[in-house]
Amino acid sequence: MNISVRFFLGYFIVLGLAAWFVLNIVIDEISPGLRQTREEAQVDTAHILAELAAAELADGRIGDGAFAAALAAAKQREPAATIFDIKKERVDFRVYITDMRGKVVFDSEGRAVGEDFSNWMDVGRVLRGEYGARTTRDDPDDATTSHMYVAAPVIKDGERIGVLSFAWPTVTLLPYIEHMTGRIRANSFIMLSVSALIGFLFSAWLTWSIHGLIRYARDVSAGRKAAPPASGGRQFSELAQALAAMRERLEGKQYVEKYVQNLTHELKSPLTAIVSAAELLEGGLPEAERQRFAALIREQSGRMQLIIERMLQLARVEQLQRLEDGQPLDLAELVRQALAARASALASRQLKIEFQAAACPCRGDAFLLQQAFTNLLDNAIDFSPVGGEIDITLQKTPGKLLLTVRDHGEGAPGYALAQIFERFYSLPRPATGRKSTGLGLPFVREVAQLHGGDARFVNHPEGGAEVTLEIAGE
Repeated sequence: MNISVRFFLGYFIVLGLAAWFVLNIVIDEISPGLRQTREEAQVDTAHILAELAAAELADGRIGDGAFAAALAAAKQREPAATIFDIKKERVDFRVYITDMRGKVVFDSEGRAVGEDFSNWMDVGRVLRGEYGARTTRDDPDDATTSHMYVAAPVIKDGERIGVLSFAWPTVTLLPYIEHMTGRIRANSFIMLSVSALIGFLFSAWLTWSIHGLIRYARDVSAGRKAAPPASGGRQFSELAQALAAMRERLEGKQYVEKYVQNLTHELKSPLTAIVSAAELLEGGLPEAERQRFAALIREQSGRMQLIIERMLQLARVEQLQRLEDGQPLDLAELVRQALAARASALASRQLKIEFQAAACPCRGDAFLLQQAFTNLLDNAIDFSPVGGEIDITLQKTPGKLLLTVRDHGEGAPGYALAQIFERFYSLPRPATGRKSTGLGLPFVREVAQLHGGDARFVNHPEGGAEVTLEIAGE
């Protein structure tokens, strides 16, 4: 399990547990909260009704006076009220009044007149001068018959003359509780889903950033050109830059060691030839021999100079991980310029050029691309028979430009195909039997990779070698 998945699961578990605890606390508090609010309203109602009933209770006509008539009329009302999408169709309440002994003298339901309610908590506490309230089920086995009773003293001329208790059925709270609970659950689910989506997006971003570093590390270990990722936040960028710096230092050391070894190996043969020729020239040799050995010294010195120049070119390209400042250019025009520069070499071997190209705009380093094509052209000239033909095609594919150079020589032997792009690997030229520096095709591949592509070498089915330089197009 990767770190991003672990992070997401940990985030989601913590978030889910927090949401579950908060949701349960809120839901558990809904019913008590509504009951407390309702009880406060009942206290106000009970005191108002007690004040309205005081005169008739003192006169002994509480059962058939205006107070009783008003409550009966209220019972018949149809409020048709919509509260939080819940319709209230009737008025639900019960009022009973006791005297100072706790005996019921009035009941809006007409059920308990004459009964002793002094032991009920609502009546008994008020009779003792305390706050009285209770919740009781009419049917002990049926929760829907539960009523909340709140009592208030009936006072006339400063003296308590009785107790009024206002009852309200708690079942009427259920629709509101269910409505609020449903809303809270739905909103909590939406909040949890949005939070999970945010966590997923963050995990995906983290995964993408980490994978960028992984890809960069893999490219480094494989020796491929790669730029350190610049996205993913400051810490990821700093880590990428640290990896890049470490890579440059390690590669720099390995690069120097490798190139010193290669340069020593490649310069050993021409240097030995020069030393041998110089020793022979110190003796008394005929003029013809002196001229032959002097020419050998010039030839091997030129070879050494060419090796050094080519190695410097290749070293410059290999040290670049990306183009610093690619310029817009037309690849077809670069090919034409290279052909013009090699016109004399083509003419000396009586070679014909077949060049097919469309406009191929791209971005890159014009000097490096021209050098790369010149190397391909030089190889094609060296391996083409006198009076032969070189085919050059430049075509555009989705996102890529393909420059192909084909000669009509003998092609490369099968054993050489796997090594053709290795440094210092070279095949004898048919015309002279001599090898080149073996740095041209490695230089071509490095330039191609620097421009987002690659280089390929194959033997053409109809004869000759075919090299393709692929770069990214616009």
